[in-house]
Amino acid sequence: MTGAPRVLDGIRVLDLSRLAPGPYCSMLLADLGAEVITIGGGRTGAPIPVLRRGKHAIDLDLKSEADRALFDRMAATTDVVLESFRPGVAARLGVDHARLSRINPRVVSCSLTGYGQNGPLALRAGHDINYLAVAGALGTFGTAQTPPNPPLNLLADFGGGGLLAAFGILAALFERERSGSGQHVDAAMVDGVLSMMAMPFADWGTPTLPRRGEGLLTGTMPSYRTYECADGRYVAVGALEPKFFAELWSGLGLGEPEDVPDHLDPRGSDALTKTLEKTFLGRTRDAWADQFAESDACVTPVLEPHELAASPHVAARHPEFALDQVPAVPRFSRTAAVPGQDPAPEVTIAALVRFGLTVAEATSVNARPGGEGGDLSWPPITDHAETRPRKGTAES
Repeated sequence: MTGAPRVLDGIRVLDLSRLAPGPYCSMLLADLGAEVITIGGGRTGAPIPVLRRGKHAIDLDLKSEADRALFDRMAATTDVVLESFRPGVAARLGVDHARLSRINPRVVSCSLTGYGQNGPLALRAGHDINYLAVAGALGTFGTAQTPPNPPLNLLADFGGGGLLAAFGILAALFERERSGSGQHVDAAMVDGVLSMMAMPFADWGTPTLPRRGEGLLTGTMPSYRTYECADGRYVAVGALEPKFFAELWSGLGLGEPEDVPDHLDPRGSDALTKTLEKTFLGRTRDAWADQFAESDACVTPVLEPHELAASPHVAARHPEFALDQVPAVPRFSRTAAVPGQDPAPEVTIAALVRFGLTVAEATSVNARPGGEGGDLSWPPITDHAETRPRKGTAES
C-alpha cells in the first residue's frame, strides 16, 4: 500500500465476481485507491492470483442468514458492489441492486456478464471467444485463408468487460455526486465489444476493410504488418502515411524518396511485400530496431513478454515492471496510481471494521478459508459466467 493520496481514496468496493473480467475491474479500482473486499464462498472459484493485488479477501456464505446479515451491514457503508452472476442469481442471493439500494440508497452496483441482463442469450454460458463471435468482431480477425483467430482473451474479457465495468462504475459514482443516489450498471462484454468495433463496423465492406483478412489494418498490407528477420524474430511496421513509408524505404536502403512506390496501391502489394520480406531477412530484429531507433518509419521490434523488463521504454516509465506485476494505470499529475500489495491480516480486519463489522466479527471472518488469514482453497468453476442456477448450489 502507499501513503500518497490516490484518486479513489475513501471509495469502498465489495467484489463478488470471479475469473478475469470482474477481478480485473476491481484491480483497476484498487490501484487507484479504492478499498476492495473480495468475497468468496459457495460454488464460486478463486480469483486469478495476479488480479488479487491490493484487495482484502474473505469468505461468506450468502445462503446463511448470519453471513447475509454481515454482508448487509457491509453493504450499508459501501460505495460499490460488483458481481458477475447470471441474471436472476443476484436476486436469489439477496445482492441485487433493488435490495441493496433499500439498504444503502447511494450504492452503485455493477453486474458484469457476457451477454447482459436481458436478451435471448442472457442466461447462456460463454467465454471471450463467444462474445467476440456474437459481437461481430471475431468474423473480422485473421486471414482469409485461415479460421478466425481471437487475440487471446484481451478484447471481450478485459477491454469490453473489465474496463467497461470500471468506466461504468466511475461514471455512476460521478453522477451520484449530483443526484445523491446510486444506480445499477449493466456491463455486458458483448456490448463493450460492439462499442469498440465502431470504426471497423463503419469500414466494413469498404476498401479499408472489404472482408476478413483484407484491408488497411488487417496485417496483410505491405506497409502495415510484421516481417521476419534474420534471427527468426520479427519487427512490426506501421508506415501507413506516405512520409512514414518514405522513411521506411530509405531506411531499408531501397532507394531515394523520389523512387518510393505507392504503398497503398493494391495492384503492387504482392511485389512490394516480397521486396520488404527479402530486405528484412537481411538483418536481425535488434539490428533493424537500432537502424530505425531515431526514425519515424514506424518500425518497432516485436517483443515477447519475457523481454519487456529490459525494454528501455518500459523500464523508464515503469521501473518495477514484472510479468506478475503490471503497472497501475493511468498516470495522474497529483494523485498516485500504485499496484497494491497483499494486505496483512490486521489490515484486512481494520478494513472490515470500517465496513461495519465488529473487531470480533472481522477477526472471525478473516480466519475462514477464503480470508487473508486462511488458506484460499475455493473449488474451481467450469463455465465463464459462473452463474448457472443449479439445485443444491449457492446460486440456486
